[in-house]
Amino acid sequence: MNPLVTPNVGLLIWQVITFLIVLLLLTKFAWKPIMAALRERENNIDEALRMAEKAKLEMQALKSDNERLLAEARAERERILKEASEAATHIVETAKSKASEEGARMVEQARVSIENEKKAALTEVKNMAATLSIDIAQKLIKRELQDEQAQRALVQAYLQETHLS
Repeated sequence: MNPLVTPNVGLLIWQVITFLIVLLLLTKFAWKPIMAALRERENNIDEALRMAEKAKLEMQALKSDNERLLAEARAERERILKEASEAATHIVETAKSKASEEGARMVEQARVSIENEKKAALTEVKNMAATLSIDIAQKLIKRELQDEQAQRALVQAYLQETHLS
């Protein structure tokens, strides 16, 4: 057989002894710190997972709170918009009724004013007609009464009219 393929018994024994010494040294000095580091890493990972789960629950609670607050804000906005719309409608209706009342009042005032001015104009026309009639009558009488005969005839006519009435 080929000496490279077949192991030498002496070499094999020394390799086993060296392996056992390295194993003992590793067990005595390195095994405990490696295991402690692995346990610490496992604990850190478990703690991080617990904290992530806690953060996830807190995020869900915050999300539900935010959704609730958002719904409340929407409801409040709708209520405010409804109140503003009702107030605007009320203001418009009030303004319309006031304008209507003011218009009716102004029409009534105009009607009364027109009626008063109509009466005043009629009175003035009557007064002017009376004054004009008196002026015309004076001029006619002056003209007719310039002679004495006409004056006596007129007095006689008036006297006869007063006895008849």
